[in-house]
Amino acid sequence: MRVLIINTSERVGGAAIAAHRLMEALKGYGVSAKMLVRDRQSNKISVVNVPGGLRQPVKFLWERLRIFLANRLSRKNLFQVDIANTGTDVTSTIEFKQADVIHLHWINQGFLSLDNIRGILDSGKPVVVTMHDMWYFTGICHYSGACEKYREACHHCELLRGGGSKNDLSAKVFRKKQSLYAGRDITFVACSQWLAGLARSASLFEGKTVVNIPNAINTNMFHPMEKRQQRASHGLPDDKKLILFGAKRITDGRKGFRYLVEACDIIRRDYPEWAEKIGIVVVGAASETVKNQLPLPVYSVDYVSEERDMVELYNAVDLYVTPSLQDNLPNTIVEAMACGVPCVGFHVGGIPEMIDHLHNGYVARYRDAKDFANGIIWTLNPEEYPGLCEMAEKKALESYSEKSVAEQYVRIYNQAISRH
Repeated sequence: MRVLIINTSERVGGAAIAAHRLMEALKGYGVSAKMLVRDRQSNKISVVNVPGGLRQPVKFLWERLRIFLANRLSRKNLFQVDIANTGTDVTSTIEFKQADVIHLHWINQGFLSLDNIRGILDSGKPVVVTMHDMWYFTGICHYSGACEKYREACHHCELLRGGGSKNDLSAKVFRKKQSLYAGRDITFVACSQWLAGLARSASLFEGKTVVNIPNAINTNMFHPMEKRQQRASHGLPDDKKLILFGAKRITDGRKGFRYLVEACDIIRRDYPEWAEKIGIVVVGAASETVKNQLPLPVYSVDYVSEERDMVELYNAVDLYVTPSLQDNLPNTIVEAMACGVPCVGFHVGGIPEMIDHLHNGYVARYRDAKDFANGIIWTLNPEEYPGLCEMAEKKALESYSEKSVAEQYVRIYNQAISRH
C-alpha cells in the first residue's frame, strides 16, 4: 500500500508534527508512506516539495489580501480564518499518481484551494482527511469558539469585522464546501473524540464517515530521562520545581497565557511557601517579551524545532501546563506524558481525553485560574507526584504509540480502497 500524506508544512506547527509522525509510524508498520508539502524542513527522501517555487508565497499573500479586503481593511483575526481560494494542483506529481490512498491533513494558507481538493477527489483515488481543527466543516474558521452556525450554515461570521453579513465570506466558502463534498466518499478522521463529536453535528458532514484516531508519538524517542542532567545541559536550576509552558505563538489569545499569569499570581498570594520553590520555563518565539508578566522566576527558551531538544526539556521539568482555551489533541501533552511528566490543562476540547483527572494530571474548570493554580499545587504535591508520573507515561504508551495508531489508519485505508 502506498499512502501520500499532504500537509502545508513538514514540521512547523502541531498538525505538521502529527502528520510527519504518522508518516514515520506507517513506515514502521510496513506501509510505503510519503509526505507532499509546500514547506519542507528536512532532506528526507520521503518528504517532497510541491512544484511552484516563488509562486507559493504569492498565493499565500493573495489569500490574505482577499481576507483583509473582506474584513474591511482590518488585520483582526487575519490568521484565524482561511478561504482556500488559491493553491497548487498536486495531481500531476509523480507521488500523487503512484499513491493508492491520498491523505489530506492541514492544507491551508495558500497551499491547496477548494478547486485543488476537487481535483484530488475527481482523480478517483480514495481520500482520507485528518482534521486538526474545525476548518473542514466550518465556513472559514479553524476554531469557532462559542459559535455553532456550522451546524446549519455559516453566515454573519463573528471573526469578520462588524459581525459579517448574510452573504459574507464565511457563507460563500460554506456553500463551496457543500458543493465540494456533495456525493463524495470521504473518510474524515478527528484526532479527538471532542472534535469528532462537533464534526458529526456539522451540516457539511451529513452522511459522511467520521472516526476518531489520536495522533501518534514515537515512545522510543519520548521517554523519561535523568532530570538533573537535563537541567544542567539547559542551564536550569536544580533547586526549583519547574513548570513548562510553550507555544509557537505565546501571544495567541487562544493559548490562554493570561490564565497562567493569573494562576501564578494566585500561587504567589495563596501559596507563598510554594511560590518560593516554583520556576516557569517558557518556550516560544516571544518567550523573552512575556518574561516580565509572570510573578514567579522565569527561564525563557526560544522556539524549539528539534524533537530531541524538546525531549530534553520535558525531562528537565516537573510539570507541563496548557491553559489553552480551545484545542483539539495537543501534541505537547502526549509528549510530556510520554516523558513521565504530569500535565495540567483546562476542561476543553480533547484535553480531558488525554489528562485523566487526578490520575495522571489535573483538569481544571474552564477559564478558572484559581482551579488551575490549585491543580499545579496538587500535582506537585510530593505524596501524589511519583504515581502521577508513572500513570502519565503508561497512558502515552497504551494510547498513542506509533503501532497502535498505524494499525487504526491502515484499517481506514483498506476500507476506503475497498469502496473504490
